[in-house]
Amino acid sequence: MTSTLDLRWFAERLTDASVKGIAGVTAGLIREGQIPIGTHLPSVRDLAEALGVSPATVSAAWGQLKRQKVIAGKGRSGVWVCGDNVTPRPVRFEKIGNYGDNIRADLAMASPDPTLMPDLQEAMRQGVLCPQLNSYQRDPISQPLLEAIKPDWPYQADAWLATEGGFAAMNTLVQTLFSPGEKVIIEDPTATRLLDILDNIGAEVMPLACDEHGPLPGALAMLLNKGATAFIYQPRTHSATGHTVSEARSEALAKVLMGTRTLIVEDDGIGELSVHPVWSLGRYFPERTLHVRSYSKAYGPDLRLAVLSGPSEHLKRIQSWRNFGAGWTSRITQQAVAWMINDPATQQQIQQAKAIYAKRRRELLSALAKRGLELPDRDGLSIFMPVQSEQFAMITLAARGIAVLPGERCRIGGIQFIRVSISMIQSDRIESIADALLLASGLDSNAIR
Repeated sequence: MTSTLDLRWFAERLTDASVKGIAGVTAGLIREGQIPIGTHLPSVRDLAEALGVSPATVSAAWGQLKRQKVIAGKGRSGVWVCGDNVTPRPVRFEKIGNYGDNIRADLAMASPDPTLMPDLQEAMRQGVLCPQLNSYQRDPISQPLLEAIKPDWPYQADAWLATEGGFAAMNTLVQTLFSPGEKVIIEDPTATRLLDILDNIGAEVMPLACDEHGPLPGALAMLLNKGATAFIYQPRTHSATGHTVSEARSEALAKVLMGTRTLIVEDDGIGELSVHPVWSLGRYFPERTLHVRSYSKAYGPDLRLAVLSGPSEHLKRIQSWRNFGAGWTSRITQQAVAWMINDPATQQQIQQAKAIYAKRRRELLSALAKRGLELPDRDGLSIFMPVQSEQFAMITLAARGIAVLPGERCRIGGIQFIRVSISMIQSDRIESIADALLLASGLDSNAIR
């Protein structure tokens, strides 16, 4: 039997009536067992009145606990305690890959093919030759790596910082520069872990519609008028849809952002595996653009390296936060990547990998087209496929031993789609996979464009 928490008892313990205070004290009481699992919490309006705060404050606190899967419910049914574990988790990302034992073609993770990665043996030998090896000096980025990346960087940045991978850079950036409740514009759909990262800090996510050229300027203007303070997008090959931001679209977005103070965050997750150039908004707004480029997919995921550029003031704050931990990124890794950027053989391997990924993608698209499903040939390690029902598509494909990523993991709106990885797809299975995708789509051939 469930019980309703005594309002007076609860309010007396909430001595800090801020969003953070309400969420933190409530989580502590649940963890200590003073509020048992199954207990109904007071209504938002009643608790707000008892604390002398606005209902929005209580709703924001409940939102944080819901994202951590501690409480559940809404509307007339009220809110109740559903768990006592308040450890932050990337819930969307952790669900990827749990598709059962009968999966024979795992097309969910858009990861690079290990057989197409550059040979790291010589790179690691070069890595141990790095200057200041074994030093505890916390340099933001090694000089060899900085000299290697600057010629190809998409704008003249103020400062640079090496980090342990693209998502590590994004997480550190968000943890440092964003506040709970901050209104953040982000593409819809977007990368799964970006949504997890924003959920973890309690940001208010504002979904931004896109087309084949990137974020829609008109939609961006509308969201900026609603008080957004930051804009996150993928300026090159998009991880979910495969689209890329054109030069013309970048110029149009710059016109919308002109005259605002909105922080701009660019996440270039695919890096040098993209066939497109980067038209960074840093060309227009270097004083408020933070640009992240990952080197994992092109050079090797175990290198765990990305570079973040941006205003010196912002990067100093990010570096200060990093000093709670290691404080700097391995100089061996930085030296190794710097050497590979300048190594002709490595660059040739990357070009060959891009060509093979494009061939695999086009083979699958061609097989689908023969079956009446016309999808655009974009870029990246996956294809974006609209479906009538994600649930039907996932069940249908799983029954045939195929796993894909459901759109719910990386979308905010209601569009139904699946993401199908092509990075390691086998040529001898393309026809059977295309048959299964046709059945899973649930759409007429005229419905997919």
